[in-house]
Amino acid sequence: MRTIDDNAIKAHARERFRSEYHYALFEYYRSAKVFLLLERAGVALRGHILDAGCGGGGMPVSLAEEGARVCAIDLAHRFGDAGVRLQREKGITSLCFARADGLALPFRNGQFDGVLSHAVIEHVADAGGYLRECVRVLNPEGWMYLSTAPYLSFAGAHLPRLRIPVPLHLLLGRSLAFRTFSFLARRATWSLREQADENTFIKDAQACRRKDDDLLEKVRVGRLRRQIADAGLSIVHEELTLTGTFKGLPFGLPGLIRSSALVQDVAISAMQYVLRRN
Repeated sequence: MRTIDDNAIKAHARERFRSEYHYALFEYYRSAKVFLLLERAGVALRGHILDAGCGGGGMPVSLAEEGARVCAIDLAHRFGDAGVRLQREKGITSLCFARADGLALPFRNGQFDGVLSHAVIEHVADAGGYLRECVRVLNPEGWMYLSTAPYLSFAGAHLPRLRIPVPLHLLLGRSLAFRTFSFLARRATWSLREQADENTFIKDAQACRRKDDDLLEKVRVGRLRRQIADAGLSIVHEELTLTGTFKGLPFGLPGLIRSSALVQDVAISAMQYVLRRN
């Protein structure tokens, strides 16, 4: 099992928005944290595994190094100059990349022993349909890893942050907050915490590239649990990570916040699941 190299993760995190390749390198090193979680949940990283939304492709390269045969797909050809390049550099042969739609996977029933879905479902127009497709291509004893974030949290909003941490997406609503940040990214970058080389939203706005809102699934903790069950999956392991603001509270408050349906969608910055077919 790959060891977690925190120094490498931090170093590549600082450069991840320079290009798709740099982001793939960041994912390559950060994937060790995912693999450790899967190991704790009793998942063996072997057999035939699908990465159902690989982005730049860093994670499937890392996964193939663990000994699995990996097929990695994405709707966009982001992996072409990133994951493919990294694969060649690492000398990986047990990995194939393909452009495909997660809502209509071009694979036969039960083809895979495992499915990875890392920060994908929030960008899918039909989350339930996507999960059902993942289940269809999973063999009866297979597993699925799913990660995302509630859309009401700062992390799940996929928007820049103000220097003064005002939650515009909560105060103004999603649509108006998106337009406001698009304006600030072009005209008032001094108001934003991140720089252009630290955030693709800002970089695209400054380059006058058309920026459509790609947050298509409004993820909520309770809603996602229902979607998982409706797709025919059972939760083996659930890990809900609080933002730093709430994590350090005293008197057992973090646990209460994490489990409270009233505030968890705002306070949770990451959700990770290990799932099995029913």
